[in-house]
Parts: sequence; structure tokens; C-alpha cells
Amino acid sequence: MKIGATMWDLETGEKLLHIPTCASPPFGFLCLRNRFLVASQINKHGSIGDGAILVWPFNKPQQPLLNYTVEAVGPLCCTNDGIYLVGGALSGIAYLWNVTNGKLLKTWRAHNKSLNCMAFSDDDSFLISSSVDGTICVWSMISLLDIEETTSSPPSLHCLSGHTSSITGLLTIPNSILVSSSLDGTCKVWDFIYGRLVQTQVYLFAITSITLHQRERLLFCGMENGTIIVNKLDIGLKEGPSMGTVAQPLELKGQNGAISALTCSRACLISASEDCTIYIWDIFNWEVIHRFNLQKGKVTNLVIVSRSALVSASKYETVSNKYYVSPLDKYPQLINSFKGTTTLLSLCPLHKGNQTCIDLRSSDLSRQKISNVPMSMTIQMKVETSIKNHVLATNMAEHVTVINKQLQSQLLNFIQHRLLCPNIINTHKTRRKKLKIQSLVREEKNLKP
Repeated sequence: MKIGATMWDLETGEKLLHIPTCASPPFGFLCLRNRFLVASQINKHGSIGDGAILVWPFNKPQQPLLNYTVEAVGPLCCTNDGIYLVGGALSGIAYLWNVTNGKLLKTWRAHNKSLNCMAFSDDDSFLISSSVDGTICVWSMISLLDIEETTSSPPSLHCLSGHTSSITGLLTIPNSILVSSSLDGTCKVWDFIYGRLVQTQVYLFAITSITLHQRERLLFCGMENGTIIVNKLDIGLKEGPSMGTVAQPLELKGQNGAISALTCSRACLISASEDCTIYIWDIFNWEVIHRFNLQKGKVTNLVIVSRSALVSASKYETVSNKYYVSPLDKYPQLINSFKGTTTLLSLCPLHKGNQTCIDLRSSDLSRQKISNVPMSMTIQMKVETSIKNHVLATNMAEHVTVINKQLQSQLLNFIQHRLLCPNIINTHKTRRKKLKIQSLVREEKNLKP
């Protein structure tokens, strides 16, 4: 929170990059498409004023894209393809942006209390959010992307209530498995599709951070006493929830303060502690490979970035591979008063030897700051929308009226035709009878002597 963001080489321990302006809370820092660092900004703990989300491209880390938000946003998460970004506010309201065009697609009340952690499912079909009150909500992305009502609160798929204290971590695993940890000292495994609790692990100390080695299925739990407990994640096939104390888990000791952040790569575990140290552990022999001592500040987030992402994008920049996005909107469906919004970031698909290119053509951040629209403009937008809906409804009503008149005319013609048909038939029958009678009279006259 005080020293900004720093990047080190995992193998050599060399300091590669430092961004002094970053003040990101826990779970408020991520890497977007392995090309951009995205961080929410909270300068003071508990601030509920205007917030901001900063985006740094790797080739120009000192020139961030500044995006102002309505309120202070804490946790952030993005989809695997880097298209959608979700932020959780201290008020319990969640915000959903489309990163490719900057549009704020949805704002809704996700929790009654402050949001502190968010995560997407493995296939990006579901969003999981948690709060300081221990509740976890599962949201369907299909309902969230329904932009007919941008400010309506969609119903959650499930509301998981099993923790008695603040959530400290959310991990999603394929096959609809969710792992959650809490300050209550429990780590729970859920089937979030059915909303079913599968397993509960109980520890002696509060869990402050968790991470998972996907391939080895190793669950790392950082404790408030500085210990990291390594446990094999064995979900099993039991129908009912199981509960019990973990038997003889592996414990990694060395850091004195509470574990504030955890992450892992293929061969390493990285842990940060409140004692201002960062350890890199070898997960095969559980030895410390590197140790970083910070002079001050609490490490709130740890993110692993691919080495290829540090190569300058300008060397591989090609016009054909540019895909630009606009700054993030502050309000949903905001009508921009100026045309030609500047595109700042490029989010092209990742290929070997093809780096993402960046275009900083003309970013007038003062215009973005003016996006603090007064309530009168919001009301005007709603009135214009209501007028458009009224005109559309009127046109539809007129069209239906014309169709009804045509149907009524055709129906009357059909009824008249049916009524006239019997009269015509009767007339023909009467004429035939008269002709027959006349012929019989003639025959009688002929037969008289």
C-alpha cells in the first residue's frame, strides 16, 4: 500500500520494474492478458469517496490509464479472455465493464456489506463474490450480461452461507468446484452449481490467504501466525459434507507476521508476510530459493507474469494486430458528448513472438474527469429512454389496429358470403320445382282426350 508495485525475476531475484503510484487493496491487483497491470486504488482504508482503476501497459509503466469510478472499488477480477472486468465496492455494489470498449454493462447490489473477494469460474460462465460478513454469492454471466436493465439486481444462482467471519480467499477449480477460506479458521469446498457444501477443513488459526497448485492439487493456506499449511486437496465423492481437523499437514515456517498474499507457479510458491518479507519456495524440496526484504509497507497482492510479456511491444507492433479499447465508463450507458473517443489499449490475441501493441494517440483525461455527471443528466437520460419506448409502443399499437381492421373486413366478407350461399341454393331449387310443375301440367294436357 505504501511502496507501490515492484516486479522481480523469480530465478535471479533481480528487480525489474517499480511503479510508485500503486496503492491497491487485497485482491485489487491483476494482470490482464499478460500485457497490462490493472489495480484499484484506495488511498485510505474504508474510504467511500470517488475511486479509480489504473491500467499500466508493460512497455510504458509510468503512464497509466486513469479510470475514475463512482465509489472506491476494492477487489477486481477478469475473465480468461480479458474481455470482462468486474469490481466490487465497499458499499456492496458490483460493477461489470467490457474492457474492449470501456462500457459499464451492469451495476447491481451483490451483498449487503463490503465486497472483499471476487473470482470467475474456470469457463467464465459464473462469477463468485464474497463479503466481509462471510456470505458467498454465485452469479450467472448470462443474467449479468442482460443489458436491458443495467442497474437492476439480477437474482443470484446461490447464496452460500457457511463461514462465520470475513472471507479471505476464493479459488475455482474445473468441474464447478469452489474453495473458500475465512478468518474463522475454516476452508470449505463447494459445488457451486448445486450450492452444496462438499468438504470443510478446520484449522487452529485464522486463514489469511490461500492459493492452489492446479496440476498437483496442492492447497496452500497462509495463517495469521505466519505458518503456511500444505494439504492435498482430496474432494472425494461423498454426498454429504465431511468435517474434521487436517491430520499431520505439511507446515512451512520462516515468516513471522501473518501471511498477507500467496500465489504459485509450476515449480514455486510465493508468500508475502506482514513482517515485510517475500519468500519463494521450491515446491519439490520445500526450501526457500529467494528472500526479499522490504523496508516498509504491507504486500497486498502477488501476481506472476510471463517473462515474454516484458519484451517491448514496439518491436513487434503491426497495424493489423491492433485492437483498441476506450477508457472505462463511470456510469452505465453514458452518452458521450464528444465523438471519437480515444483508444488507449490494445488487446489482441496472444501468439508466440507477437506482442500486444499499444496506441496512446490522444488521451485527454480531463474529459474523463468531467464524466462526473449530475443527477439532472441521469434523469434526462431516463426521460429520453421513456420517450423512445413510448413512441415504439405507439407505433406497435397503430400497426396492430390496422391489422385488426383488415381481419375484421375479411371476416365480414366471409360471413356475408356464407349467408348468401343458402339463398342462392334455395332460389335454384324453387326454379327447378316450378319447371317440373310446368312440365307435368303440359303432360296432363297432352293426355286428356
